[in-house]
Amino acid sequence: MNAPEILIVGAGPAGLTAATYLGRFRRRVLVVDAGEPRACWIPVSHNMPGFPAGVSGPDILQRMREQALEYGAEIRPGRVERLMRDEDAFVAVIDGERIRTRAVLLATGVVDHHPDLPGVERAVQRALVRICPICDGYEATGKAVAVLGDSDKGAREAAFMRTYSDRVTLIHIGPADKLTQAGEMARLGVEVIAAPLEAVHLEQDRVTALGWGGQSRAFDLIYSALGTSPNAELARDLGARLAADGRLVVDLHQATSLPGLWAAGDVVRGLNQIAVATAEAAVAATDIHNTLREADGWTVAD
Repeated sequence: MNAPEILIVGAGPAGLTAATYLGRFRRRVLVVDAGEPRACWIPVSHNMPGFPAGVSGPDILQRMREQALEYGAEIRPGRVERLMRDEDAFVAVIDGERIRTRAVLLATGVVDHHPDLPGVERAVQRALVRICPICDGYEATGKAVAVLGDSDKGAREAAFMRTYSDRVTLIHIGPADKLTQAGEMARLGVEVIAAPLEAVHLEQDRVTALGWGGQSRAFDLIYSALGTSPNAELARDLGARLAADGRLVVDLHQATSLPGLWAAGDVVRGLNQIAVATAEAAVAATDIHNTLREADGWTVAD
């Protein structure tokens, strides 16, 4: 491939969808894959459109990768260390190599705040500790559910889980003053345990969480509501506008406040859904293509 016209940072669902669209627009696209997007943690997704029997995160990513490659996208492992403006273009430093490109799409996602407990990663892989009640709350119907939180976000997720079960417990591990909705929990029938945890133990298909005064409790699953941090450093260093939660602010075409820089997926807004990320990527890719067409004089003048 010659020098790419468009650089996509991130090879999750948003980045790979954009690569497919741009490839079909006959654009030269480079996708930089830093490895292990959040989607690879999904054991089975039952709300992915078109897969009524469910599909795993790794399978989704593999299919999307094959599709992007089919239309000429280049996908290379690496990390974009820095992004700089160069007149009307960008220069990206990728593992020490400088690459110039006309446009950039950030699909860098977020990092989950997992509890610092032994066994958590294995529990996430087995879907016993979960991070997305919108994705898989349905599978918790009628089960004993614990929501692990350190702020009122945990209270909000516990309230959301009452859609599915009347056996919801909020385990608040943060400072007492960070939970201001304890009264609402009582009204909604959510038990509150305010105490630190020491470990997450797996016993067949149940989770035993230990740590408050020597007591132990068994749950069918635990939801971690400890939040995320957006991977928006590249845009922040360029001076792009960020929302209060650190995510990128974009317009209706997924364009950031900086000309030539777009963003899609979890780094943009907080719903954190594959379907949303792919839709945003389609919008962004189309706008990137049309913006370059206009710059090159290949659009009909008004």
